[in-house]
Amino acid sequence: MMKKKGLRILCVLTGIILLLFACGTLYVNDYYHADPSAEELLSADLPNITITAEKEQILFRPEEAKAGLIFYPGGKIEYTAYTPLMKAFAEKGFFCVLLKMPLNLALLNINAADTVFADHPEIENWYVAGHSLGGVAASLYAEKHADRLSGLILLASYSTANLNESKLKLLSIYGSEDGILNKFLYEINRKKLPEDVTEVIIPGGCHAYFGAYGEQKGDGTPAISREEQIRITAEEAEAMIKK
Repeated sequence: MMKKKGLRILCVLTGIILLLFACGTLYVNDYYHADPSAEELLSADLPNITITAEKEQILFRPEEAKAGLIFYPGGKIEYTAYTPLMKAFAEKGFFCVLLKMPLNLALLNINAADTVFADHPEIENWYVAGHSLGGVAASLYAEKHADRLSGLILLASYSTANLNESKLKLLSIYGSEDGILNKFLYEINRKKLPEDVTEVIIPGGCHAYFGAYGEQKGDGTPAISREEQIRITAEEAEAMIKK
């Protein structure tokens, strides 16, 4: 009798483990994939910009770099979806390092930027940036490593870290039609930023148009093109480093 009871328990536990494994596999593989055009950009011959794909990051190096930018991708979004944005930043003089994250979740490797500084000592001024959940991760990194950085750029995101006393340059950008960004949490966490933070609301912009991965469930309807939203974003970032 005891053996049969033990066997039933073992079968139940095995079933639970298999169910958890199946759910985990489904979750890991359920993410937004980069558009083919974003992937094709990696092999494009771009004037004045050199793109180098490495194991855990992609580098976008302009001929003359004004500053460095380390980018944390949004949650459950393939990091190569941000290649058009990185290209636009590079055209404005940023040496961009696009980070690849485990399971497409930046919060699983907040310190991914650590190796970048030693690998590229020629860059003196560094900024961290992130989209959506990636912006939260970038803010947490900025809080602990402000001495290494010149600024933080949040795209459709907010800082959960208290940066009130920070001397970092801070730029926050989101689209007027963003249906994903939690505006309540945005306003609550806005108090953790200095009063002089530069806040830009892109008219007609949406959540997904900072990257190239198609429409995002729950997002608003954009009134501008993705190219226009990326162009405005890059221009605002360039204006920030000139201040």
